[in-house]
Amino acid sequence: MMKYFLSLAVMLTLFSGITHISSAEETDKTAQPADKKVTTLDEKELQHNRFEEEEDKEASFASQPAKDDVKRTVAVEATAYTAFCEGCSGTTYTGIDLRANPDQKVIAVDPSVIPLGSKVRVPGYGTATAGDIGGDIEGHRIDLFMAEESDAFDYGRRQIEVEILE
Repeated sequence: MMKYFLSLAVMLTLFSGITHISSAEETDKTAQPADKKVTTLDEKELQHNRFEEEEDKEASFASQPAKDDVKRTVAVEATAYTAFCEGCSGTTYTGIDLRANPDQKVIAVDPSVIPLGSKVRVPGYGTATAGDIGGDIEGHRIDLFMAEESDAFDYGRRQIEVEILE
């Protein structure tokens, strides 16, 4: 959306600059040619875009822990679950109330593979807390908490590698 507004602003500036140059050429022969102005605007747009890209890189770098924080990587089979199903209590093994905190990133693990309380980076899900166990979660399996049952079904079953963070 920002690029659209930026493009619109550049176009408006360009058109007003061309009109201004035309009237200036009639009265002042020292005015810059229109193509010179366009080059300057293009250069400024490139600088602006480069600045935005640098900001995006910095923001994504800052939001993710450094690779130095990775204690180990584990290959797992991942599925998803919800706390809003019939018969679900909504409270994890470690006491997290998922119904009261539906935005929390929590995974169910086998504590002999991934210790409870660990921070775990899950591709496509984010950094989660190993805060639950499950009846079917044994060995190299994890279950991702999702607030919407349809999202849990859509996730399906995947083979992924997770990073256990320090």
